[in-house]
Amino acid sequence: MASRPTISKAVIPAAGLGTRFLPATKATPKEMLPVVDKPAIQYVVEEAVSAGLDDVLMITGRNKRPLEDHFDRNYELESALQKKGDASRLAKVQESSDLATMHYVRQGDPKGLGHAVLCAAPHVGHEPFAVLLGDDLIDPRDPLLQRMIEVQEQHGGSVIALMEVAPEQIHLYGCAAVEATAEGDVVKISGLVEKPDPADAPSNYAIIGRYVLAPQIFGVLRETEPGRGGEIQLTDALQQLATDEKLGGPVHGVVFRGRRYDTGDRGDYLRAIVRLACEREDLGPEFRTWLRDYVGQELTEG
Repeated sequence: MASRPTISKAVIPAAGLGTRFLPATKATPKEMLPVVDKPAIQYVVEEAVSAGLDDVLMITGRNKRPLEDHFDRNYELESALQKKGDASRLAKVQESSDLATMHYVRQGDPKGLGHAVLCAAPHVGHEPFAVLLGDDLIDPRDPLLQRMIEVQEQHGGSVIALMEVAPEQIHLYGCAAVEATAEGDVVKISGLVEKPDPADAPSNYAIIGRYVLAPQIFGVLRETEPGRGGEIQLTDALQQLATDEKLGGPVHGVVFRGRRYDTGDRGDYLRAIVRLACEREDLGPEFRTWLRDYVGQELTEG
């Protein structure tokens, strides 16, 4: 039996307009909004690199140049920090430019996540690859992507990340019909539907923004008609792979029960900042004290 290709490439779609964060995203990409003191997109690239994927392709669009600048060298700033003897901040500045080998391609027309993934085909070629969405930040203490790669190497095909949500919340997500396997955190996917009504949902397993995909997904995406919202949906293409394994299946899911920070919603974005700040060694102790005092005062005055 021939060995399967080792996964080395990650694709990060980042062409969205970020309309939920207007006016902040009028001139600043939503991926560059800070989560404590790093832009959200840096957490995602760091996750890919931690999983051994140091070849990163970012799918961008108009007004996304700051993403490229962030992962490039800034010699003027580095020189100024060096002259000041500020080694700590210099290291932080250089960290983002030394993380990975970065590549960029523009999506052009915003035709949905499936189309964004299809833009990666020339770069990815015929190897399995990972897709990481920037709205989901996964805590590095809970290595989801590494586990997904292990499952893909074991079973072949594609692997998607799943999370159990309250039934009334499933309409916000893609949803999977699943079959149990011998591994407690792994299920086989028998069907997928994008943002179903709760009454029609096959389960409460929601798709979150991590995928490890077989290269056959590109051929399916080329034939996938626009679906919900008039966009080419990645979920629709994965549904075809799940129901017809001859196309490039099977499709498995890894059920994630770790720490996830959702930065795609304004309220969840604020909660993510608070949670991450509380857990920082340099910020946490003082910030938690202030937060307890503030919440206690609000409850008393409320």
